[in-house]
Formats: sequence, C-alpha cells, structure tokens
Amino acid sequence: MLGELIAFCTSTKKDCVTAETLNSFEHEFLSKRFSRARHQASKDSGHAGARDIVSIQELIEVEEEEETLLNSYSTPSKGSQKRDITTPETPLTKRKVSTRSPHQLLSPSSFSPSATPSQKYNVRSNRGEVVTSFGSAQGVSWSGRGGAGIISLKVVGYPDSLTGSYKSMFQKLPDIREVLTCKIEELGSELKEHYKIEAFTPVLVPAQEPVTLLGQIGCDSNGKLNSKSVILEGDREHSSGAQVPVDLSELKEYSMFPGQVVVMEGINTTGRKLVATKLYEGVPLPFYQPTEEDGDFEQNMVLVACGPYTTSDSITYEPLLDLISVINRDQPDVCILFGPFLDTKHEQVENCLLTSPFEDVFKQCLRTIIEGTRSSGSHLVFVPSWRDVHHEPVYPQPPFSYSHLPPEDRKRVLFVSDPCSLSINGVVFGLTSTDLLFHIGAEEISSSSRTSDRFSRILKHILTQRSYYPLYPPQEDMAIDYENFYAYAQLPVTPDVFIIPSELRYFVKDVLGCVCVNPGRLTKGQVGGTYGRLYLRRQATEDREGRRSPCGAVQVVRI
Repeated sequence: MLGELIAFCTSTKKDCVTAETLNSFEHEFLSKRFSRARHQASKDSGHAGARDIVSIQELIEVEEEEETLLNSYSTPSKGSQKRDITTPETPLTKRKVSTRSPHQLLSPSSFSPSATPSQKYNVRSNRGEVVTSFGSAQGVSWSGRGGAGIISLKVVGYPDSLTGSYKSMFQKLPDIREVLTCKIEELGSELKEHYKIEAFTPVLVPAQEPVTLLGQIGCDSNGKLNSKSVILEGDREHSSGAQVPVDLSELKEYSMFPGQVVVMEGINTTGRKLVATKLYEGVPLPFYQPTEEDGDFEQNMVLVACGPYTTSDSITYEPLLDLISVINRDQPDVCILFGPFLDTKHEQVENCLLTSPFEDVFKQCLRTIIEGTRSSGSHLVFVPSWRDVHHEPVYPQPPFSYSHLPPEDRKRVLFVSDPCSLSINGVVFGLTSTDLLFHIGAEEISSSSRTSDRFSRILKHILTQRSYYPLYPPQEDMAIDYENFYAYAQLPVTPDVFIIPSELRYFVKDVLGCVCVNPGRLTKGQVGGTYGRLYLRRQATEDREGRRSPCGAVQVVRI
C-alpha cells in the first residue's frame, strides 16, 4: 500500500502528503481497484449466491438492530411500526438467528472454490423408501415429541467414561502384553465358572487324554488366518504365554478370528500340536437393569445416521441438509449422529482444495446441525470417527470439543467418545463408528454344516468377547492405545441396542437378545444412502419366560 501511495504521488507530482492527496488517492486508485476485485470475484465464483444470501441476511440484521437502537432514542412517528418486545430470555439477536434456515447457516462456497451440487444425488427417485424393517413396524407413528418428553441421557462406563483427550503415541510392549493377558484371564475365569471346568491344562504339556486349554487365537505367520495356520497362545498363569499349533480337522463347526479368547478341548499327545475336538462358546454379559434415576417413559423415537454427510463429488452437504429437514419433520426424541462429518477420504480433502481450516469447516457443520434442529427440540448425540480429518485418529477416540455451544442448546447436545455405552431412559445403546464388521469379517475363518449368517457370527463374537474391538492385531489403519482401550473400550453390560455402522449392507438383527442395527451411511459415493429410526417402548420386567427387548421396531430408510 505504501509503495502504491508513493507511485501515486510521483505520477501526480505531489511533493508532500496532505489530506487532499490522500482523498484523491482513495478516490482515483483504491475505489477502482476494489470495484475491479469485486467484479472479478463475482465472475470467478459460480456459486457465490449462497454466500451472498448469508451476507445479505447479516446486513439486514445489522440494519434492524441499528434502526431499533435509533427508535429507542427518538419519538415514534404516527403510524410507525412497534418495536419487537425483547426479554433477557429471548433477546432479539438470538431469535433472529434461530429463524434462519440450515441453507443459510451452511455456506459451502466460503470454504470451497468448487461447491457444485451433486447431480446424481439430486435426481434420485427413491427418497424416503423403507429398505428393511424389524419388529412390529406396522402401525407405528414414526414421530417423536422432540423436547416435550422427559429424556435421561447417561453414559454407562466402568469404572468411568472417556470425557477428554489423552496423551497417545507412546506405549510399551509389556503394557500391551499386560492388557491382552488380563483379557484372557478375565474371560477364562467367566468361562470356567459357566461351564463348570475343573482346571485348565498348560498348552505344551503332553497328554494322552482329552484336556481343556485356555488361550487366544493367533496366526503362525504374517499372512491371513486360515485353517492350517491357527495357533493357541496360552494364558500367563497356566501356560506362561506359550503357543501351540491347532488342528481343526476334527471340529465340525467353528468360527475364529485373531485375538479371540477361547476355551478348547482336545488331545495333545506330543505337546507340539493340539487336535481340537470341542470349542466352548463364549458367554455374554447380563443386560442393564434400569433404576429410578433413569426415568420412566411410554415410548421414544431415536434416529441414527452415520457420515459421510456429503457426496464424494460435492462438498455442499446436501444430504446433511436433507437429514436436518427429516429431523425437523419427525421430531425424534434423540438423534445419534456418527462421524465422519468432514471425511478424510473426500477428494477435496485429499487434494487440499478447501480454503478454510478443517476445524472451521467442522464447526460450521456442527453449528448448522445444532441451530438447524433447534425448533425440533430433539436431543443430539455426536459420536466421532477416526475418519474425521480434524479429530484425533486414536482408539478409543475422545469426544468432540466445541466451546461455541449456545447456552440454550447445552441441555440437549451431548458429545461422547468412540466407543460408548449410552443409556436413554434406561435403554442401553452400544455405539461405535469403527467398521467392526468389515475389520473382523476380513480376518474371520469359519466352517459349518448348515447355513450360517456371517453378520450374526461376527456380532455374537463382539458380545461374547465383551469388547468393542476384540480383534488383535488390529487393522493397519487402527491406532489403539491399549491402556485406554482396557479402560474405555470394554462392554460394561450387554447393550439392549447395538448401533454398528459399516460399509457393508444395512441390516437389523436380533443377536443374543441384543437388537443390532447397521443403518448404513448417509451417502454412498455420489448417491444417497440410508439412516435408521428406532421405536422404544417401556421396558418390561424380566421373567422366567425370557426377556422382552425394549426396542419395539426398527426401520432403515433412504435419505
């Protein structure tokens, strides 16, 4: 700027800088440059309309505030409009902002130079289609009471839950070994008590008679597990961590994956190979028993959705805006939203095309969801994902931190960790955004004489292993902090409902009395995806005939 002023003074032959010189410089040079820049920006940005709408709205609000302030000091003329009545509880500015639509709250052109809508998403013809159902969905009114009902949200953890960030990227191998050993010993003790087993035999001790061994399934090489590469790694108390190869030829049915804690019966004549003849099934934890603090309810509607919330060929977040419209229409009592909100796999993120920091884009999405659903009164639960590009990619993953949460929304917004056990009026939801089905499914081996459902097998493993991530070693993308994993990633109880989003096909299944739901993802590439909705009813008391699930009906619906 100083150089331009010197050039202007030289060209106009001004010896000194005066007020008149500065006025001439501003009029002849700066105003022309500003008009050229504004014209160029409007020509380059093909989608500046969204940003202009927001700017105009903000200008209107400022003018209204100035006019209100002016009228408060002047005598109103005859026939003038009355000023809006404001109170400390409902100030003018907050009421004005809350009436803005989600389309005005979210401005993709402010953080992306190419915010073009997705054509394939906009021309979809199956929006609102119910793709799968569970329970007595007929006759259910899929609408909640929003903020009218009494909702008790409580994170269930043992001994407590993960509430903030922690130091990661440094753990010793003996500490990891200690966690895995404790897991083997704890599950082994439960199986021993359940099946009335007298004692476990060391894995390397030769025996001509059938013996019972406790250990963890592993692979004898760096490759993928198969029926010829299975080894059993014994516990520390009985086997001192020794390993023995396992022959599965005598087993008619089995399902195994690396890291699974098992009790096997077989013959180990030489002490160098176990010929397995029986595989004991795991035992799940008991269900949660509601207390008076959990409140009472007749029925509740819960909506669940998992990101990405924008298509792969666009950053306009149109699916997210459509989901907000669904929330405002149906007014569910609770909305559980899983990440990623800004996907690390999105092409504009991978190619560094965004003009704003990742954190700012995420905050804009969060603000759009919170303010856009304020009229519905629905409680919002946010679960992070390791694919959230701005968040800490460690497992267990701490909750999002959002310091700009408006005071009027603090009672209805909850940020939880991944994974998390959440009680909604005494109904426990198991929540994880990690694609467990895909991870375990890629490593599992099985054999069965009858038709076996792969998803049900994997879900049964998760519930009986009593862990949100029982696979070891984990998938390469997973960065697990095992000290916090042992404290925060174990199942405290068997959940009534288990929400487990996956890239695999959506489904709803009843596994060991737990209703397991894969709602799919809100977008699948360039097209729209699905979300889930659940109908909860008053939980009946447990009797001899069996337990009645509090989840009465579930539907998976296309956005």
